[in-house]
Amino acid sequence: MGSFGSGRPSGSGRGTVEACRLIDVNRLHKTGCLRAGLVGGWQWTRDGEKVASINLRAEEDRLHLTYRVRVVGGEWEDVAETVRIVRVPCRFGGARPYFICPGMVNGVACGRRVAKLHGPGRYFLCRHCYRLAHASQGEGAWDRMLRRANKIKERLGGDSGMASPFPPKPKGMWRQTYDRLRKRAFEDEMRADEAFALRAERLLARIDNPKRRRRFWR
Repeated sequence: MGSFGSGRPSGSGRGTVEACRLIDVNRLHKTGCLRAGLVGGWQWTRDGEKVASINLRAEEDRLHLTYRVRVVGGEWEDVAETVRIVRVPCRFGGARPYFICPGMVNGVACGRRVAKLHGPGRYFLCRHCYRLAHASQGEGAWDRMLRRANKIKERLGGDSGMASPFPPKPKGMWRQTYDRLRKRAFEDEMRADEAFALRAERLLARIDNPKRRRRFWR
C-alpha cells in the first residue's frame, strides 16, 4: 500500500481543513456507522449534489474504508485504508470514540488521537500529517461570518452555502437551542452580505479613482 504520508499534495502552499473531505468520528458515531458489523457508506454533498462517497465496514476497534481517488490529476485508483478506533470513558458514563491517525511521515508513525481525518491526498489522515491550516488563519470578515453560518448548517445536518436552505430541527434537539442556532446563522449571513458589499464598494472605488501621483520630499 505504501506509506500513508505519500499522498500529501505537492507544492509549497498549505491547504486548508475546510477545503478537504473529512471523516468526523462523532458524526459517524451518532448515525450508528461505528457499530461493529455495520457495512454501509458515507457521502459528501455540495449544494445538495453528491460529490464523493466512501464505503465503510466497522469492527469493534477499527473502521475499514474503501474508495476511489485521483491525486493531482493522475489516474483513478482503488484505495483500502484501515483506521483504529479507541473509546475513552466519559466522566458521567459512556465512552467517546476517537480515531488513531494511521499517518506515517518520513518513517515516523503519527498515532495521534483525533476526532477528524482529512482527505486531500490518497489517504485520510489528521491535519497535522497533511500540514493543513484553518481557513480562519487568513480570512477576512466576509469569509469568517460565512464560515460560521456554514458550520451551524452542517452541525444541523444541512449543506453549506448561502443558497442552501436552513436545515430542519434535528430529532431530539431542544427548540430553544435550534432557534438560537438559526438566529445566529442568519445574523452571520447578514453580516457576511454587509462585509461583501463593503469589500466590493472599496474595490470599485479603487478602480474608479485615478492613480495618486507619487510625491517626493526633497
